Amino acid sequence: MPVPRPNEGTRWRCTMCGNLTRFDVTRSSKVVEYVHLDLAGEPRVEEREVLSETIEAVRCRWCNAVDQVELVERPSSSAQV
Repeated sequence: MPVPRPNEGTRWRCTMCGNLTRFDVTRSSKVVEYVHLDLAGEPRVEEREVLSETIEAVRCRWCNAVDQVELVERPSSSAQV
């Protein structure tokens, strides 16, 4: 079952314990990187383009539930008084 991906208006919530902030995410990515090697041979990635990315699993850090996340709306940034 695919794991839902959060966007600008949503975030994850663990359906088991209610956690909103701590998750271990396992991803597979295909990327192209521009690597600059200094004169000593130390590499540094200067540009990175993600060609594709798949979320394989999400584990809740609080209760260890795997792939038990749902998308919920993010709170509004403007507080109403």
